[in-house]
Amino acid sequence: MIVLVGFMGAGKTTVGRILARRLGVPFRDSDVVIEQRAGRPIRQIFAEEGEPAFRDLEHKVIADLLDGTDSVLALGGGAVQRADTRDLLKDVPVAYLRISYAEAMRRVGGDQGRPMLVRPDVAQLHAERDLVYAEAATVTVDAGTSPPEAIARDILTLLADAEAS
Repeated sequence: MIVLVGFMGAGKTTVGRILARRLGVPFRDSDVVIEQRAGRPIRQIFAEEGEPAFRDLEHKVIADLLDGTDSVLALGGGAVQRADTRDLLKDVPVAYLRISYAEAMRRVGGDQGRPMLVRPDVAQLHAERDLVYAEAATVTVDAGTSPPEAIARDILTLLADAEAS
């Protein structure tokens, strides 16, 4: 199991698929599973029930996925803000795909499917989450300029080095 965390636009899905293919395991995206279980898009869950209800569902889905088969798991950008969700990650390798705020907005700034983009404090949110991602991470890679294949290779190398030490 490898878990990927990072801000929206960091490339968790793209890099996750590459890692899963290299490791011969399934790729899972917690946001996709949440939408499947809820039967509606995340933006609709936010609109109808609010962020706290979404985060409760997200926590349960992540717990279930971590208890399931070995995979590469990409988490939604805000998943690790909850301490109880971070606690679930303490015994699994976590790779933080770090990206600057400017690059994240360049990649996803116009995406209407991302409810967090409507907040007026997205830049502050990025700064706050950066600290939490780093706290949860086993390894950190710069995902702003490197191609996804190189990021996947770096993650595998860094995790192997971390396991060896």
